[in-house]
Amino acid sequence: MRRSGGRVVGRKRLALFLLCLASFMAVVEDTIVTIALPSMRRDLGFSGPDAQWIFNGYMLAFGGFLIIFGRAADVWGRRRIFMAGLGLFGISSLLGGLATEPWVLISARVLQGVGAAAFVPASLSLLTAIFAEGEKRNRAIGVYGAMAALGFVVGMVGGGMITELLSWRWVLFVNVPVALAAVLASPAAIAESRDEGAPRALDVPGATTATLGLAPLIYVVSEYTG
Repeated sequence: MRRSGGRVVGRKRLALFLLCLASFMAVVEDTIVTIALPSMRRDLGFSGPDAQWIFNGYMLAFGGFLIIFGRAADVWGRRRIFMAGLGLFGISSLLGGLATEPWVLISARVLQGVGAAAFVPASLSLLTAIFAEGEKRNRAIGVYGAMAALGFVVGMVGGGMITELLSWRWVLFVNVPVALAAVLASPAAIAESRDEGAPRALDVPGATTATLGLAPLIYVVSEYTG
């Protein structure tokens, strides 16, 4: 009985680590690329304010699809969406790191945003499903939030160090093994969960329209401030 209880606790700790790691990655990738932006602009030959889309593309996709992927996780399975988002995040990071043309890097960043929009809400839902309401859940949410906050600091410091010591490509490449390891470890640590009472319909056209509707506005702002 004691061994079984210890196994459950160990599984929950690993699950918390993976969920916090995902939150950390999403925030780090937002800030770390901002630091590496001048090197990306110079090496790939971005013209004028177009380089802002390296940052804007990620944020636009992340914000535009966050709600719909949160609903999808409740309907189709939170672990499934969590793992799919991490997989897309890792693949798009590899694509971005290998980019030799500006449009390839921007496309990869958009895909990164879509991946993050999938695994971030799923990770929060999984957190509340794994830890029962009360002190343990509050502590887990506190750790989750602290890791996200730490991501801002690490992104600011790490972006400069990685770009200086290696190259800007490694601010993207570093995500690949981390995402792969998290995907491989998730089935053993995280049980699948769904919200059986959630509406089954997903407003994909609505989310897509909202995202595409914001794109011209962001373009105008980047042109004006660039």
